[in-house]
Amino acid sequence: MKLYGFDEVGEGLELLPLAARRALDAAGLKLGREAWAALPLEAREALASEGSAHDVDTARVRDLCAAAKPQTVAVRTEPAADRAPAEVLSALGEARPLPAALWSSLSALDRYALSKAAERSTPERVDAAYREIVGATVLSTHLSPQGTVRMVSVGQKEPTLRRAQAESFVSLSSAGLQRLRDGNAKKGDVLATARIAGIQAAKRTADWIPLCHSITLTRVEVELELQAESSRLHIVTTAEALDRTGVEMEALVAASAAALTVYDMLKAYDRGMELGPTRLLAKSGGRSGDYRR
Repeated sequence: MKLYGFDEVGEGLELLPLAARRALDAAGLKLGREAWAALPLEAREALASEGSAHDVDTARVRDLCAAAKPQTVAVRTEPAADRAPAEVLSALGEARPLPAALWSSLSALDRYALSKAAERSTPERVDAAYREIVGATVLSTHLSPQGTVRMVSVGQKEPTLRRAQAESFVSLSSAGLQRLRDGNAKKGDVLATARIAGIQAAKRTADWIPLCHSITLTRVEVELELQAESSRLHIVTTAEALDRTGVEMEALVAASAAALTVYDMLKAYDRGMELGPTRLLAKSGGRSGDYRR
């Protein structure tokens, strides 16, 4: 159950909160103040919880408020997720920007709340709604409205095929290069271990990078090429997934882990190895489109 400060509804739910209004609108129902107050607190909380969900269970909403004999009204259509309605943008004005990508990243309830605030609210209420729902997020979707770091919600995106390729390098001395070429490092097979490390790291990217989502990878490849003329190892990684967010970080983490593993296994012979540059080579899938270096 989500309650907004600007809505000025306490946890006792004496008044109808926006979350419950969304639930009723989705079911095509209307409750007056007296009818709402007559419902048990448990029913009011359940209605607010339904309205806080991504998808409203309209059958349950009808059951929860049946005893109050709600009025039947037209079902309110949810605001489209791709871009803010013109009336919302007009109410916010130029001083309160709301880019399409940011609007899409908001929860269904947040979009509903902003739309309701834009309808007949005072400028002060519109401003309060914007500050609470958008706030610092307009600077970055990785910031909460209060300016704290957060993980972006991707639950409303459709899964698509995502692919990314990254590379890294390990520059070695002649001694390190010889050990790598001959395959006689004391710690074992450097190249095989680096491949495994890259694959394992890609699968644990969300543990490495705080704001990354856990995704189900369908493919990870780690290719290693010894470039004797430049005395370095070239690492190319590929990551694929059918998911709601990209796999660039998985490919980059795989390349980084493979390079670090090579360093660890050869540092007894060459502590001056240099790693990098590590960089994205290509990505495809998702709303941002394709990229190729």
